[in-house]
Amino acid sequence: EGIIFIMQIVNRGKEIRHLQQIPKFNFGTLQVEKMGRLFVITLEGSIYKCKHCQTHFALADHIISKSFHCSHGRAYLFDKVVNVTVGAKEERMMMTGMHTVVDIFCVGCGSIVGWKYEAAHDKTQKYKEGKFILERFKVAGPDGSLYTVSHDDELGSDDEP
Repeated sequence: EGIIFIMQIVNRGKEIRHLQQIPKFNFGTLQVEKMGRLFVITLEGSIYKCKHCQTHFALADHIISKSFHCSHGRAYLFDKVVNVTVGAKEERMMMTGMHTVVDIFCVGCGSIVGWKYEAAHDKTQKYKEGKFILERFKVAGPDGSLYTVSHDDELGSDDEP
């Protein structure tokens, strides 16, 4: 519980300008932009990161479920994700019903990497509210592995329409 994460303040297009430690309780979707500076959190441990630019997203310990699916195959439900920006809220019909979601994008390269559940309309799905989906196809695993879509992954779907 006493883990300290390192936050890097990055000036777009330039080298890292400043390092600052932040306490664990600030871990979440921290991404702040002020006057051209982008704050990027560097995680320690087993991490999932952007497959394009290696920006850190989440710790393996924060996976709630690996049984979700999306149009590209498997997707993992996370309790906490960092270094993402969010798109506009939209109503989306999923396999488990209607949800209000926002797409999430990597702050490093702008790639869409999944979505965040803002609201679930079915009371049995309320546990997803405030949680994040990272599409496994779009992230590198803790061991650096990249995920490829298999035929089996395309057959079933827990949540993607």
